[in-house]
Amino acid sequence: MTSYKTLRTPGQDAFIEKKSRFIGCGSPVADEGAALAFLAQIRAQYKDAGHHCYAYIIGRNAGIMRYSDDGEPGGTAGMPILNVMRARGVVDCAVVVVRYWGGVLLGAGGLTRAYAKGSSMALDAAGVVVMRHTHRYLVEIPYPQWDRTNHALASAPCVVEEQEFTDRVTLTLRVREADAPELLALLARVTDGRAETLLEGEFYDGWGE
Repeated sequence: MTSYKTLRTPGQDAFIEKKSRFIGCGSPVADEGAALAFLAQIRAQYKDAGHHCYAYIIGRNAGIMRYSDDGEPGGTAGMPILNVMRARGVVDCAVVVVRYWGGVLLGAGGLTRAYAKGSSMALDAAGVVVMRHTHRYLVEIPYPQWDRTNHALASAPCVVEEQEFTDRVTLTLRVREADAPELLALLARVTDGRAETLLEGEFYDGWGE
């Protein structure tokens, strides 16, 4: 697998539906234990709420999927939350939709729509990000080639993480694996083959949805 979608950071958003307040809470989680810890955190944060309905998907191939209606009529809360997550294609994340009842019945259809909306708002608040296989390079550039290199890097498919100026210019560059050949060819071209590159590491990193 060269990429997968997850959430960038914990996030929350809320709305009112027929006097009931819904709070959608989403977070990236590394495993099922982290998902349950996030659920416990939200339950503690909103301990006076009537319902804390949730779903989580664990594993880059969505190997673990769990959900709960937490006292709402069967099929009106947990499954709608999960269905939104599956439609967005996210994994390794959890969503909890909290409900403070406002005294007006929503009906099964209204509940289903409200919990789906809460899930969608939670994902938007947390930020869906594509995790792509990424390379980090250490690059050394001789000073005579620096101006051309610096200009080229402004539009290159990479992120300049660090710069150090000693007897040479030393850069730390982060680039998607798919763009690495293009970047290395660019560096070779603008430095007349004088750039020295070293692959420091490979990992997954977020590059936007």
